[in-house]
Amino acid sequence: MINEIVENQELIAQSVRDLSQRLIRPHVREWDEAQHFPAELFTQLGEQGLMGMLVPMRYGGAGLGYREYVTAIAELSRVDGAVGLSMAAHNSLCTNHILLFGNEQQKQTYLPRLATGEWIGAWGLTEPNTGSDAGNMRTTAVRDGDSWILNGAKNFITHGRSGNVAVVIARTGEPNTSRNATAFVIERGTAGFSGGRKEDKLGMRASETAEMIFQDCRIPDSQRLGEVGDGFVQSLKVLDGGRISIAALSLGIAYGAYDAALAYSQERQQFGQPIASFQAIAFKLADMATEIEAAKLLTYQAADLKDEGKSVTKESAMAKLFASETAVRVANEAVQIFGGYGYIKDFPAEKFYRDAKLCTIGEGTSEIQKLVISRQILK
Repeated sequence: MINEIVENQELIAQSVRDLSQRLIRPHVREWDEAQHFPAELFTQLGEQGLMGMLVPMRYGGAGLGYREYVTAIAELSRVDGAVGLSMAAHNSLCTNHILLFGNEQQKQTYLPRLATGEWIGAWGLTEPNTGSDAGNMRTTAVRDGDSWILNGAKNFITHGRSGNVAVVIARTGEPNTSRNATAFVIERGTAGFSGGRKEDKLGMRASETAEMIFQDCRIPDSQRLGEVGDGFVQSLKVLDGGRISIAALSLGIAYGAYDAALAYSQERQQFGQPIASFQAIAFKLADMATEIEAAKLLTYQAADLKDEGKSVTKESAMAKLFASETAVRVANEAVQIFGGYGYIKDFPAEKFYRDAKLCTIGEGTSEIQKLVISRQILK
């Protein structure tokens, strides 16, 4: 059984690696500079089964596990973190929320379109004034007969403008009380639901980040996901898996920066020899390789526990914390190894450097991960 899992993982890695070289690498700089979200690419990824990796085959998905999913994200992010980010947000947040908490009708309605890449998914929790303090959200959903009326705004939402469907968490009770939020699934084109400002970002520029705005947005109760009041609890469970995604994203970026630095250090000549032959550079590479391996082990441990149906709150937070901070350190050292060329867009190091930082912020900052971990070990 273990051999089958490893073989499947290696096949996925090679397939995604080949796809990335063919469909993504030629456009990385172009998409980054234009801040272009390549929606057509994600249709192609859907055709390859990458947009519904965790979705059972009966709903049109690939029916795979987190180990395979992590492998695919890491390989995409090794070439372009922005593509890895969008693929991860689509799979682990929007699609996975519907898979975990939707009723059968909702699953049959949305999962096939999301899993094939026909539709792009968004997931709305964060608000302008409530990042880590999500329990104090201001977007409200008020019951009106058999409908709900939503008002408010979400920001920093991946695919906030381009997403065809969004899972949105809105407050249905008093602020900062238990079970005060409810999740809804809302289609683009619903009256009162619109995309707002698209953010002009430091990195991950080909992954769209935008506002979602709700102005007297009326939706039927049939669009509610799970029970009233369960929205925030659902979100925490979704984020447990989402943090594994960000760990994989971080791992891929770290690999990409390391690959570039290693190759450059063996080509760049100073004082008549490759700079890799100097201990100062060789030791940097040793540290980078060691930290990446540790991040990989933490990430795959969390993925395996998730596949086994075990709690991963602590392990996913550990993986996300260590892998994201590793990506930043490795990308920083890659720029240093490239020297002046590391600061120039003609070379790959500067983009990995810009992309890496988001991994320590999105889906819970490093500080929040430490809070989660400490609470788990002090129970």
